[in-house]
Amino acid sequence: MATLLIKGGRVIDPSQTRDGAADVLIEEGHIAAVDTAIPVNGARVLDVSGKIVAPGLVDLHTHLRQPGREDKETIETGCRAARRGGFTTICAMPNTTPAMDQRGIVDFVHQEAERLGLVSVRTIGAITKGRQGRELTDFSELFDAGCIALSDDGNPVADGFLMRRALEYAKVFDRPLIQHAEDPALVAGGVMHEGLVSTTLGLRGIPSEAESIMVARDIALAELTGGWVHVAHLSSAQSVELIRQAKRRGVHVTCEVTPHHLALTHEAVGEFDTRAKVNPPLRTEKDRASLVEGLRDGTIDCIATDHAPHTDWEKEADFDAAPFGISGLETALAVCVEALITTKVLTWSQLIEKLATAPARIADLRAGTLAVGASADLVVIDPSAHWTVEPQRFVSKGRHSPFAGRVVTGAVERVCYRGVESEP
Repeated sequence: MATLLIKGGRVIDPSQTRDGAADVLIEEGHIAAVDTAIPVNGARVLDVSGKIVAPGLVDLHTHLRQPGREDKETIETGCRAARRGGFTTICAMPNTTPAMDQRGIVDFVHQEAERLGLVSVRTIGAITKGRQGRELTDFSELFDAGCIALSDDGNPVADGFLMRRALEYAKVFDRPLIQHAEDPALVAGGVMHEGLVSTTLGLRGIPSEAESIMVARDIALAELTGGWVHVAHLSSAQSVELIRQAKRRGVHVTCEVTPHHLALTHEAVGEFDTRAKVNPPLRTEKDRASLVEGLRDGTIDCIATDHAPHTDWEKEADFDAAPFGISGLETALAVCVEALITTKVLTWSQLIEKLATAPARIADLRAGTLAVGASADLVVIDPSAHWTVEPQRFVSKGRHSPFAGRVVTGAVERVCYRGVESEP
């Protein structure tokens, strides 16, 4: 493998508290040096003057759909979408068909991803068999197979006793349970946030308490058991405050927020626009502002895409019938730049920490870093590039985005995975 020298960029690596002009030398697929003015010595040179060089982004929450719903997405198309978005590591959620609740399915996903060699794919196994919330899976088997966490994502573990036992079981492995926090009884068939917009449109709403009540219960169970709960795709101000207070008490709770919840409110539903139908739903401006502040003050640990692709025929149904979820891998960085960098909420270093270093730390992966010896997984970002979101040009099979037609700033220019560099 040829030696590559990436010269002239602004290297941002929160894992090494580095933010400044530097060169990056890659040898044999690993980071060999990060320093100013590294001599060429026969290396192939990539000039990235005016660009940001950062660790490859890490997504804790990606739906790849395979096996079972290859019409929505495949491991290959999902990995290509990740790469285009600057992600070199993604964590595949278990709501496949069948669910990722046993070793054979986990092994299949790992082997297919390794065969493709596009990005690193790690897996998140199911907490309960079939994600049905009735019987725990074999945690030992799933963690031994390489799962970095367990979740019934798409379904909450509604039974409090079962969740307690699951937290006790997962504590043995010092791994998190990722909870889709909602009380099914309060969701009650709702399709968007319960508020003025849902009332105006005549749509059944989902109150923010559907999330915060489950967050409060799981915090209490984590406190009781000493287990680790990670709350997926946080959406409400109440939930942010509950987690803030729990962290102050020393409860082992972490959480994530999506780019779309940072950038949009329930107003995006407009005239029954299914591209804005997500779960949890987009909520009020107060909720959005609380999420941004929670990210800024460290209450929210990281940003995750919740990339959830669907077919055209499903997503273009009427609002009640359309599935929840949008494609987010290819727009995540630019949406975060718009919501957090241009508004001066976060610095670039803080944003890279939330998109790469922190999720890698939660998943216990040696990713999200440009430390010497680490795999040469990195992204080159043009922070001033403007481009228009055109879902018809997505490489993901899912081509539905509430950001369609929006001019955004911040583009992924190059991606390097295991030392192999190319356009995304």
